[in-house]
Amino acid sequence: MKAMIVNNFGGPEVFEASDVAKPAVKQGHVLVKIAATSVNTVDTMIRQMGPDLPLSPPAPAILGMDFAGIIEEVGEGVGTFNVGDEVYGCAGGLADLPGTLAEYMVADANLIALKPKNFSMEEAAALPLVGITAYEGLKRANVSEGQNVLIHGGAGGVGHIAIQLARHLGANVFSTGSGESKLALIESLGATPIDYTSETVENYVNQHTNGRGFDMVFDTVGGMNMLNSFEAAALNGHVSSTVSLLEIDLSTVHFKGLSLHVVFMLIPMLHNQGREVHGAILKEMAEIAESGALKAILDDTNFNLSQVSQAHERLASGQAIGKVVVSVD
Repeated sequence: MKAMIVNNFGGPEVFEASDVAKPAVKQGHVLVKIAATSVNTVDTMIRQMGPDLPLSPPAPAILGMDFAGIIEEVGEGVGTFNVGDEVYGCAGGLADLPGTLAEYMVADANLIALKPKNFSMEEAAALPLVGITAYEGLKRANVSEGQNVLIHGGAGGVGHIAIQLARHLGANVFSTGSGESKLALIESLGATPIDYTSETVENYVNQHTNGRGFDMVFDTVGGMNMLNSFEAAALNGHVSSTVSLLEIDLSTVHFKGLSLHVVFMLIPMLHNQGREVHGAILKEMAEIAESGALKAILDDTNFNLSQVSQAHERLASGQAIGKVVVSVD
């Protein structure tokens, strides 16, 4: 099969087109003909850092985590899927799990689900990693109807899904962003846009919550923005973070009685623990999508398998709106 291989980790140019052996299906897994995959920030980190990142696969590596495709073969012990099923998931591209930048992959059946019927392959491939992350962040914070939820970075991959899922749960949703196009996207998804470049945390907390603070803050930005999240949260509120790799003063967390949730959705893949939870979340998200309450926003670029380097460059540029997708089929 055709695959894009990384022999030496580094810049976007490291991908090399190669012919490699088509993988053989095994117990508890399915062989999938990949139609599309998408690029996530963690994919670019692995490509850049390689062995310096504990979750990186060894070279030569096939990267890529998200996918949508069609099952060609079902392994022993798999009773939930059949040949010909259109499926999606996040099932490879790290540690000892070969990735999705290839024509075929063998995926753990616990990590996949039937793709939403109303989604294209490209749309389905954009959803798994960011969708599971958004879902876990909201659920851990027990987001419920009538709550005020603030999502930092609502035009990003996790952010634009979190807006929609929070609204599906009945919350009043607000989201930070910058630039006319990103703020317009946030508003189109049903959230009240907040331009963080012109509004202080104190101002938008007063304006939108009468100074009380938000019941839940979802921080997809990280870094020192974590302090903004703590400031924006209500007393005894919740903060979920997808980017908490930093040293930071937790005094505000203490004196406001906040609950801090760190979401690292790769744990089931890395440790082979609780993988069936991901399959269940993907199944539920497909149902939400089919109800019309969830859509995947794709960047207005088009890349094929041989253009993976350009796809990584596009995501790294910061200019993409929505998910950067690569068509494989």
